[in-house]
Amino acid sequence: MSGFVSFVSSGPGDPELLTLRAVKRLGAADAVLFDDLSSGPILAHARPEADLVGVGKRAGRPSPKQDHVSRLLVDYARSGARVVRLKSGDSGIFGRLEEELTALRAAGIAYEIVPGVPSACAAAAAAGIPLTRRLTARRVQFVTGHDAKGGLPEDLDLAALADPAATTVLHMGRRTFAALAARLLAAGLPADTPALLAEAVSTPEQRLSRSTVAALAAAFAAPPEGPTPPTLILYGPLAEGEDA
Repeated sequence: MSGFVSFVSSGPGDPELLTLRAVKRLGAADAVLFDDLSSGPILAHARPEADLVGVGKRAGRPSPKQDHVSRLLVDYARSGARVVRLKSGDSGIFGRLEEELTALRAAGIAYEIVPGVPSACAAAAAAGIPLTRRLTARRVQFVTGHDAKGGLPEDLDLAALADPAATTVLHMGRRTFAALAARLLAAGLPADTPALLAEAVSTPEQRLSRSTVAALAAAFAAPPEGPTPPTLILYGPLAEGEDA
């Protein structure tokens, strides 16, 4: 008898930002396959008897292959287990959700998606700013800072990303931001565009730093040494935190 898979969005890291449905699914699961950023205190909500399996991917570190993660989901579900696939932030934003859904559909396994707090929303809330503003920031765009090989994507829409009237949130972009900023400035983005660096949002290690696109790019010109905290870069007119 086939089991069931719940893709549970764990939010940015603070267990108090979990939804009630996320807590219920964790408490009923036979197995929890979790990302690195979804570990720690969030796993305290899992059923004590549940199998806890780390399957997270982090830049610069050995990580499980995606086909291995998908196979684990299928195998657990085929055994009749109630499975939670615990993903950081909202599972539909840069979380490789589609690959895992495809594997479940091919295997005929039922699933649900439990939405959560996107890390971008949590970062803006922590900084005390909105993501939109009438007239000056009427559009929000999320973009990944690296492609499948870890480099800056070559097919970026620079005209959109250099729009000074948009709020842009860059995920996983610490290592590539200097290169991206050079292209943005060449495309017309003002060098003094406000930028917010948000690290380890909603955790005890949270750190928020306001800067400009040019200054932040200069700070990231040298590759980081060793592991880095989960990072978001938010730039646009609202990043400086001024009142509307």
